[in-house]
Amino acid sequence: MPAILAKKLGMTQRFLDDGRVERVTVLEAGPCPVTAIRTFEIDGYEAVQLGFGAVREKALNKPLLGHLKKVDAPPVRTLTEFRDEAAELQVGETVKADAFAEGDTVKISGVSKGKGFQGTIKRHNFAAGPKSHGSHNVRAPGSIGASATPSRVFKGIRGPGQMGNKRVTQKGLSVVRVDAENNLLLVRGSVPGPRNGVVEVRTDG
Repeated sequence: MPAILAKKLGMTQRFLDDGRVERVTVLEAGPCPVTAIRTFEIDGYEAVQLGFGAVREKALNKPLLGHLKKVDAPPVRTLTEFRDEAAELQVGETVKADAFAEGDTVKISGVSKGKGFQGTIKRHNFAAGPKSHGSHNVRAPGSIGASATPSRVFKGIRGPGQMGNKRVTQKGLSVVRVDAENNLLLVRGSVPGPRNGVVEVRTDG
């Protein structure tokens, strides 16, 4: 099961033969050197570690540089482990965009855009109150619990707070084009994260 790290370049559109327009996200997928293989015997779990994002050596600390030089890998900014993925890979190999094919169904994980501190209407899609006749409850959340019993607010009540900037996985996305020469994947629909954000691409299913 292939897996790869990619950078979200942005969204565009492509025209199909029947004239329909398809919205796609362009991902710069790899190349990702295999920097470590985790095994049950040594680590207690199975995983493959991939690197992504070329960077100058001076931007990395000595332990990370030593780890990469041990496997003859170039300096990379991001290291990510994929459990139960690409078990046939070996240290020193490189995963590229051609690990995927057109029509593959993938799931993509990334950190969503941060929206900062937001109220309940934007964060949880609450309905707004009346906006006329002296209403003081236009964008307030309303009652969040009784006064005498239980005399407290239950945990888990949807309220205002930090919105976004959390890990999100989008499933069921389709690869519509693979440009192996330029290490590009075109995926139908949108994927989590801002432009130039790093995402994890895995086969879904």
